[in-house]
Amino acid sequence: MSLEAMLEMTAGGVAKIQLKGKLDAGTADDFQKRIEEAAGHKAQRIVLLMEGLTFMASAGLRTLIFAKQKMGATVDIYVIGAQTQVIETLEMTGLNHSVVIRDIYDPAEIEKV
Repeated sequence: MSLEAMLEMTAGGVAKIQLKGKLDAGTADDFQKRIEEAAGHKAQRIVLLMEGLTFMASAGLRTLIFAKQKMGATVDIYVIGAQTQVIETLEMTGLNHSVVIRDIYDPAEIEKV
């Protein structure tokens, strides 16, 4: 299965990236392109909507690290609705300390200024 990575920018500067499919070495470039687009829009926060993401390999982890580095320390990255396997991967690598993990997207929390 391939990866679908769709970017939507909100008026408040939140970059919402919907991920569906598998994030691996063959598809990580698509995800990275969406991160670069979000950086080009000077996103204030990045929201990764991962309900449809069924697998994340090390290439996906590298792209998350790239996102943190590209966006800078002041831009929070939210991981929303990730499946248990994805969360376990984030926890095993310690990336759970660098992103905000939530079950659902709450605009009142994430889009507040």
